[in-house]
Amino acid sequence: MATRFQIGYAFKPNKKNFITDAVVNESKQRGIDLIKIDTEKPLIEQGPFDCILQRLSTEIWFKQLEEYTLQNPDVLIIDPPSKIEVLHDRYSMLHCVEDMMKMKGHENEIGMATFGIPKQVLVTDVDSLMNVNAEGGLQLKFPLIAKPEIVDGTMQSHKLSLVYNLDALRKVQTPVVLQEFVNHGGVMFKVYVVGDYVKCVKRNSLPDISEEELEGKNSEKNPVTFSQISNKAYEEHSDHMSNEEMRMENAVMPPDSLVTYIARGLSKATGLHLINFDVIRDSRVSNHYLVFDINYAPGYEKMPDYEFVLADFFCDLRQRKQNSSSEDMKKEQEE
Repeated sequence: MATRFQIGYAFKPNKKNFITDAVVNESKQRGIDLIKIDTEKPLIEQGPFDCILQRLSTEIWFKQLEEYTLQNPDVLIIDPPSKIEVLHDRYSMLHCVEDMMKMKGHENEIGMATFGIPKQVLVTDVDSLMNVNAEGGLQLKFPLIAKPEIVDGTMQSHKLSLVYNLDALRKVQTPVVLQEFVNHGGVMFKVYVVGDYVKCVKRNSLPDISEEELEGKNSEKNPVTFSQISNKAYEEHSDHMSNEEMRMENAVMPPDSLVTYIARGLSKATGLHLINFDVIRDSRVSNHYLVFDINYAPGYEKMPDYEFVLADFFCDLRQRKQNSSSEDMKKEQEE
């Protein structure tokens, strides 16, 4: 009887994750057991595991994981906390996209499309906020998207807002990442990456803002949260949902070559296996795309055929470990 591949998984308690019953059942049929790690007990007393799938960020967990890997050096960690940490900073996470833009020969791999990131700046103190405008040295133009710099899983870290003028900018909490809002047809593209698998899907996004609308927003004295914008948009256009559906239907997907190139580049730069990134098409420039966010281990259950994709990935991990063991045995024989 073949040995089963044991994957222990640890996610934040009471928080939804992508290890659903469908994923567990599909994986089990392929000889892979997904075992929930009890975070109330020492990790070293659990297992044995061939692989640990994790997304925890406490110091106690880090120490337990380090102890476990020291005693079990052949266990696969998907993904190491030190690598995930890169995506906890909204400003620096996009630096790898800029590095990809500078690579020679990338045009040959993505065809006629071009890509980049929105113009952005990190503001660490209140006094620096007033330099972020058309007349200031930073030359960012309103409206601006304000994002807390650190992504730590709290509600506050996910509170994004639109800032229409200087009055509202004065009330933004620092440290904050400010990005220029770019009209993109109200449609964004979410790209899921699972190992070597890449899938791009359409999602509704914030509506475009015309110059006339922006002038009318001068009365907004406070940052406007995304939830407020979404609710207002729904109320105003509730009788025209068919138009929104048509907009989604007519939105042309980014070229596969571009999506795959960015996905491969981000995976290599971060060393992460489970990510997604958000892309928009810049309405000002034909066939130009902007990457504006990268996330770790997102809600894959929203991805088509997610249970089969994840089970395939787990099978790839098993094969990788088998290949690694074979190489180790070969080296021992040669010695």
